[in-house]
Amino acid sequence: MRRFFPRCLILLPALLNAGVGDPQIETDHPWYPGERALSSFERLFATQARQYEQATGIRPETDHDKALAAWFFRNTHYAHAEEGKEDLWGGGFDNASMNATRGYWTGLFAHGFGLCGTTHAQWTAELDALLGPCRSRVTGTRGHNSMEVFLTGGPYGEGRWALLDHDLSTVIHDPEGGGLLGLDVIYKDWEKLASRGHAPASQQGWLVCGLHPKDGAAYAAYHTAEYRAGYAGPPPVVHLRRGETLRRWFEPGLEDGRTFVFWGRNAMTGGVPGMERSRTWVNQPEAMHGSKTGTAHVNGQARYGNAVHEWRPDFAGGGYKEGVVSESAEQVTLEFHTPFIIAATPPDDTPWGVYQPGCKNGLVLRGRADCPVSISTDGGATWHEAGAFHDGMDLTDHVKGRRQYHLRLGAAAASLAGGGLVIRTVCQANPAVFPRLKDGGTRVTLGIGGRGIASFGPEKAQAAPRIVEGAFDTPRLTLELPAPRGLPVRAVHAAAHIASSNPPSPDVRYHIEYSLDGGRAWQPLLKDGAIHRRGAEPGGFWSQSMWEGGAELPENAAGSVRVRFHNTGGKRILRAEGHILYPVESSPVRVTYAWTDQGGERQESRLMGDSETWDLPTGSGTRTRWVELAAE
Repeated sequence: MRRFFPRCLILLPALLNAGVGDPQIETDHPWYPGERALSSFERLFATQARQYEQATGIRPETDHDKALAAWFFRNTHYAHAEEGKEDLWGGGFDNASMNATRGYWTGLFAHGFGLCGTTHAQWTAELDALLGPCRSRVTGTRGHNSMEVFLTGGPYGEGRWALLDHDLSTVIHDPEGGGLLGLDVIYKDWEKLASRGHAPASQQGWLVCGLHPKDGAAYAAYHTAEYRAGYAGPPPVVHLRRGETLRRWFEPGLEDGRTFVFWGRNAMTGGVPGMERSRTWVNQPEAMHGSKTGTAHVNGQARYGNAVHEWRPDFAGGGYKEGVVSESAEQVTLEFHTPFIIAATPPDDTPWGVYQPGCKNGLVLRGRADCPVSISTDGGATWHEAGAFHDGMDLTDHVKGRRQYHLRLGAAAASLAGGGLVIRTVCQANPAVFPRLKDGGTRVTLGIGGRGIASFGPEKAQAAPRIVEGAFDTPRLTLELPAPRGLPVRAVHAAAHIASSNPPSPDVRYHIEYSLDGGRAWQPLLKDGAIHRRGAEPGGFWSQSMWEGGAELPENAAGSVRVRFHNTGGKRILRAEGHILYPVESSPVRVTYAWTDQGGERQESRLMGDSETWDLPTGSGTRTRWVELAAE
């Protein structure tokens, strides 16, 4: 297979390895502490345990309580709405289920919204990490995709399936003290068991159908199971280059309150464009446990937020090199990666205007330059020639709905110096993962992970140029993943979407491996992965599955890594992706908060290093407007 490598001037890593790699904030807000408390499963489970104990008084030690803690968190951080799809297969944007995001971290950080099948597919990655492989499954019911977990111990004995549906805010306890019931029991007597009026005392404070009392009708059928329906993928990582800021807006509207940039269905609820959910426990977690009436209908109870990257690359002092993919006397190519998703202001108020041409505000260039501009969303394999640079150049239609791009400026760096170039990329993000301020003073803690990320996927077109052996739609495939700027690879994550058949065979073994020496020696990322079928099952199955693996690599790792996928059953690899993490020798970061409290509008800033804390004097009625990270 012919591979594309752009002609480039090789740059010394020592000149590039700077900026701020993986900055994360955590506050002491009781419910919404921010990304540092959520961005790995280990920290997420600790946060879930703390919040569950805060709500119920119970420290989750058993399968039962660990599952409920995860369910409580999902209810209060993720809502039901029609999220924008990705162009995973190269056919353009549409709402086909095959285009739904199944990556866990993208769903949580970039969206925070999803329809029932989407959110529960993503959630399987978390629940399997919590309880074990194939301990969760998406279960098809009447007009709905629900969720079950396989619980063990206590009333569950050796194990059985239990309903754990956050999308309808429902768990159902056995009135006889037998733990949570599964859909194999519920669907046979759903009118009684899924009613708020049935044995409420046995529910331990969790209201059946907590969003709407009639939601229980969805449990009238039980017909399919989806094992391995989602995957975790790479962790959510940001690499800020010198001169770059990341400002997160907690509510729609940006600086002027009227610029709405999003990626999903335009509900226009209350006159505000974009996604929202009127019945959800998001933004009111303290009201969930012990509720007797469920959520009220409140327009805009949950909405999207924005993450705005603004980079002023220093072409005179060399700071731009931190984001260079390639350069020569004729061009400079810069990269962009985000854990969020590039958003758009649609050209009209139709429900799916974001999919239409004419979108704006997702990627805008400002400044002066005498050069052509090109954009690529597949790692430089193909390019769109966007024309001559001009102030206010809007490239949104070329990058919307994606998490990465390459921007090629057709001029040498020296001729770009002094032009005041500003690259502004506006993403949609889930404000439930933003670090909020609280009343009565807030402690802010900064962590700097010292790493950046390069991704080859999730879109099929983004991974295809990296194939060195095998092919899509065959049982074997190998990708080669290079780190940018000659840097060493510090970690690798890989995932594959596989046609695993209906019903899936538990005898097939799935493997993902990596090599640091061009394919001579291999180490496992996933070894002997299998679809474990256990307990009661419905009659039908999803014919596909998601497989993933990840590993930290030694300090002397090479500048590229190969990843190969294969299985023992001849199952076709429909799509694959790879992500590598590289080291960033990070400087301190300037953290700025803007908020309102009883004293009016307030703003404070501080330069912070790794593990430093900052006590902000927040008053009463605190409402966080935005938080900004700046690499100076």
